[in-house]
Amino acid sequence: QVQLVESGGGLVQAGGSLRLSCAASGRTFGMYATGWFRQAPGKEREFVAKISASGTSTYYTDSVKGRFTIGYAKNAVCLQMNSLKPEDTAVYYCAASQNYNTLGSAGTNWGQGTQVTVSS
Repeated sequence: QVQLVESGGGLVQAGGSLRLSCAASGRTFGMYATGWFRQAPGKEREFVAKISASGTSTYYTDSVKGRFTIGYAKNAVCLQMNSLKPEDTAVYYCAASQNYNTLGSAGTNWGQGTQVTVSS
């Protein structure tokens, strides 16, 4: 099992940028596909982006394509968020799984979440 700790959330104006980071302890990310999910108030948790353990495959939800980039940096997975919109406001959760295709489902390891607030 891997323990995940997110950082980098905060308050930003629309059009601004934030970089989220998720550090792993217990095991390295080399064995895990990782990704980011988010949950806005009153809404279900939704998928944002994911990356394979090797880093060769990435996938994004349509609403963030061209604005968000997921990647690895040392033993952390980062989410670079540009051109932020008020609708991006949510608690962002880091996730890790040994199965890229089922990331987010049963067996996924979750971080505690970090708040991202985008003001208009």
